[in-house]
Formats: sequence, structure tokens, C-alpha cells
Amino acid sequence: MTTWQEWQDAPWGRLRYAIAEANLVRHLAELGDGPLRVLDLAGGDGGDAVRLAARGHHVTIVDYAPAMLAAASERASTAGLAELITCVQADVAALPADLAEAGFDVVLCHNLLPYVDDVPGILASALAPLRPGGLFSVMAINRHSATLKLAIREMNPAAALASFGTDRSRTAMFDSALTLHAADEIVPVLRSLDCHDVRHYGIRSFCDYITDDARKYDPAFYAELERLELAATARPPYMHTARLFQLTARKGPRP
Repeated sequence: MTTWQEWQDAPWGRLRYAIAEANLVRHLAELGDGPLRVLDLAGGDGGDAVRLAARGHHVTIVDYAPAMLAAASERASTAGLAELITCVQADVAALPADLAEAGFDVVLCHNLLPYVDDVPGILASALAPLRPGGLFSVMAINRHSATLKLAIREMNPAAALASFGTDRSRTAMFDSALTLHAADEIVPVLRSLDCHDVRHYGIRSFCDYITDDARKYDPAFYAELERLELAATARPPYMHTARLFQLTARKGPRP
């Protein structure tokens, strides 16, 4: 848990949450005035939830790990947002009926796809609690970035070449196997599940390929980097090679 929190506080972690929030904010006003009801699936220790609650929205975090939920509750209390954040221990693939039928305005499914085998099934489960016309956001590691990272950061052309033939990876932080995806593979799945207005964003289009990590901690450099990342998040071709992809969509047939 400590290692994960240190990652979140590092420049690359801060960029991940800041850019995801900015991309969501682009669309939240379209959902109507007043506080929104947000469901954060596999929301962990509340990195996304606290940012949205700070904007006045009511967020329910669902996660399978009690330690993550305990950390989320502590974070919410520290930020004075305990009344706006609810934590529920559950499996995303088997949500309690009161959540599955709740009609949330926004559903987040961030960093879950790499850990599941049935992507269409988990996306269908994630969309079930979302009201018609609601906003869905899915985020995952971009498979295309793995090759660039191996070639540029690790300077390992042989490993980069080998990565063309696999979608498998591993996270040392959580000691887990990962399946890597690309945005253009997930977009048709969302459309098959009756989603429309699908938008593709890239998160960390440049940060992960800059090898001088120490400089990213300099406040002035970080501020410039964040401005660059925000400008590139929806700009081709940069979102196609970013470390993470974020897709937003509206549920239901196009009006």
C-alpha cells in the first residue's frame, strides 16, 4: 500500500489523475446541474473519487480489497469529504442488486481491464448501473506504449521487437499478470454494448518516455509537462502512443 501511495504522489501518478479528471470534466456539465452520482468501480484507495467529491459529487467506490477501501475512507475523512464518499466491498462482476440497478450518472472503470479475461463481460457489468444517457469512462494501459517504453526507456530493442507478438505483461507493484489492450480494440466493444459518442484520450503521452525522472519532481518542469500533457490528451497522433488510454462514452442509443 505504501508503494502504491508513493506512486500516486510521484509526478507520473499525479499526471494520471489530473488528466483523467480534466477529461471527465469536459463532459460532466452535459449531464445536468447539481451534484452527480458517481460509481467508481475498482476504485482502490479513492484517487479518482476524492477529486470528484471535491467538486461536490457523490461517489460510491467499489473494490474487492478491504485495505484499499480502508485507505479510501481515511483519505476521504482527511479531505473532509467523508459525507460524499461511500465505500463498498464487492466484485465488479457480481455487484449487489442495489448498486447494479441504481442508475448512476457516471460510472468509472479505470485500471480494471488489464486484470480480467472477459473484457466484454466486465464492461457489460460496469455499464449496468449507469442510467441511459449517463457518462462511462474506461481506462487501461495502452499496449502500444509497452513497445515504446522497452525501446526508449529500457533501451532494449530485442525486447521491444518481441513485444509486438504479445499482449501479456506484469506489474511488479502488485505482482500480477496483465493483459494489455489498445483503444481501437475497446471502442467496438463499447459500441456493441449500446454506447455512443465514444471519445479517445491519451494519458501521459510524453512523461513515460522522458528518461530524466528526477527532473519531473522540479515544480516548474512539472507544471510545463502537465500543460503539455493536457494539450496532447485528445490530439492525434499522441493519444495513440500514450502510456494509458481513456475512453469516455454515453450509454444508450444516440439521441
